[in-house]
Amino acid sequence: MSSAFNISAKSKEDALVASLDQVAKMSLRELSNAPIFSQLRPNCAVKSALKLMPMNFFCVTALMLLTGCAHSLATKSNNLTYAVAWKKTSAEYEALFHQGFNVARQRVETALRVSGPSMPRLAVISDVDDTLLLSTAYWADLISTNKEFFEDRAWDEWVETNDAEASPGAIEFLNFCAENSVEVFYVTNRDQGEQTKNILMTALKKLRFPYVDEEHVFVLRTSSNKEPVRKKISEQYKVVVYLGDNLNDFNRSYYSGDVWSRKDQLTRDIEKFGSRFVLFPNPTDGHWLKAIFGVSEPEPTAENKALMRQVVTESKTARPD
Repeated sequence: MSSAFNISAKSKEDALVASLDQVAKMSLRELSNAPIFSQLRPNCAVKSALKLMPMNFFCVTALMLLTGCAHSLATKSNNLTYAVAWKKTSAEYEALFHQGFNVARQRVETALRVSGPSMPRLAVISDVDDTLLLSTAYWADLISTNKEFFEDRAWDEWVETNDAEASPGAIEFLNFCAENSVEVFYVTNRDQGEQTKNILMTALKKLRFPYVDEEHVFVLRTSSNKEPVRKKISEQYKVVVYLGDNLNDFNRSYYSGDVWSRKDQLTRDIEKFGSRFVLFPNPTDGHWLKAIFGVSEPEPTAENKALMRQVVTESKTARPD
């Protein structure tokens, strides 16, 4: 009898609704001890009350309780829901990528017109995740398991599937660069062990990105500081444009500090956006979280959830004295 309430299906709310017609067939004791109640965690008073209720009253009440629990599960709040829904469904999200790559192409075309044999070779430096490869499916997986913050283990497992999609316009732009001998360098911080670089290169080759070789792919496993790599490339090439979804992809100064220090740095770089820097949208993760929590990948604690809510519900973000 208890198998009717073994909620192991992918959709708990569907399993609950499908099992409602079993309620009247169970004894009070069977129902009060059913696994469903341990999974839904009712308080002791509710379980005790079940054993004392008349059957006809109990059936109605149980149906109401179970239906309410199903609704609660179906509508559970998650910090990520709106951001991921926007990524998955909005034309605006895709448009911003096309806009960014259009700007980047204009910058490359301008550089090509004024370049000559005696000038340094041209190059583009790009971040990878959420700039060229979309991780939307990973975030959707987190929501489906009721997780609200980045999780390393889940990320590593997802990355190894090499199931990422190219961002809108990315392949077209980088192929345009390759056709015009503008070299592309991929600079990313990932760590999936010794095979990290191979995993990334396999994903890029699968989608037919150009310049996917040892010389052009840089993987930082132990640091998020891309500054040394950018400097090394710029010593040999004229870097026309930098691509990223995180301000740290352009300037290390954005990595440290709080919300206001990052905004102060932004005021010093304003003229570079749309010229040297092309920024793509990413509302789910990045170093903007470090400015709030002190770390880029905050733990899913009650305190951090409360802090996130506090940030978004404040009437205005006040600069500290």
